[in-house]
Amino acid sequence: MRKATFLFLLWIFSAIYGMAQNENNQDAINAVGEKNRGVIYNSVEKLHATHSYSSETVTEVLLGMPVKLLDKKGGWRHVQTPEGYTGWVSGAIEPMTEAELRRHNQKPKVVVTGLYALTYEKATVKSQTISDLVVGDMLTLKGTKGRFFHVVYPDGREAFIQKSDAKELEKWLKDIEFTPESIVKTARQFMGIPYVWGGTSSKGLDCSGFTKLVYFLHGIILQRDASQQVLNGKLIDETGDFSNVHPGDLVFFGSKATDENPKERVVHVGIYIGNKRFIHASDYIQIGSFDPGDSLFDEYNSNRYLRTKRIIGEEGTKGIERIFENELYK
Repeated sequence: MRKATFLFLLWIFSAIYGMAQNENNQDAINAVGEKNRGVIYNSVEKLHATHSYSSETVTEVLLGMPVKLLDKKGGWRHVQTPEGYTGWVSGAIEPMTEAELRRHNQKPKVVVTGLYALTYEKATVKSQTISDLVVGDMLTLKGTKGRFFHVVYPDGREAFIQKSDAKELEKWLKDIEFTPESIVKTARQFMGIPYVWGGTSSKGLDCSGFTKLVYFLHGIILQRDASQQVLNGKLIDETGDFSNVHPGDLVFFGSKATDENPKERVVHVGIYIGNKRFIHASDYIQIGSFDPGDSLFDEYNSNRYLRTKRIIGEEGTKGIERIFENELYK
């Protein structure tokens, strides 16, 4: 009898909880309306854990990145990034319907290729600046004028960017060399950029934000966190032998599972660059080594090395998605 009563009460609770969840979901849908998509219009924008500037920064998004709009509270919007990460952002988004986003995606684009850049009111660097930009930002291409691209921001602002700071999207994609050497060359461009928690841009990077950006600049979307990235790609090494590890592979660090702590913790990631060296975000983007005889030997990270995973050649598998195969970029 007691068991039957308990099960009945559990059913009642589940029904009430389910109704509440459905109401909350409906409230979120109503708050967003038909414009349940959007595109970021600031060079870099922080996503927060809650709808408050005082809450933790969970990640960053770049100009031109499409997102799903999940909810709205005041001037804040709860969004989901192309790789599935969620957070709250104040402003910085041009809301669109799904049809409007598809039309936006079909327009010609330029991709910012300089680590930092500026746009201008006119086709001259002596004119008023419109905004800053960082590598990986994308804008709609309206035309060209001399040494400048005429571009349009997602929120409708128009500006000019020097051709030396950007490439037309089709050319950018065509010129990508998705090779170990290219991954290392791109990674080295960020040397010395400071570590910033939640950072995914050339203004500041955390460890997985760094690996994510390097691969994004090769047309690939990785998942956001090291603990997610380690689940994807091809396993290459777990012993620290490194004889089969190639430049461009991701090396992961953390604490192994033990009898006392049965769950492994992956807390750090870097990019292998050859000769037992790796580049990673730690204080700033720097190079470390697994070799005790190397002047760059990183004893701390060597002692917490877990494994190496290969991304190159694994495109299209779980967690390794070509940018324009992602549903939000179509």
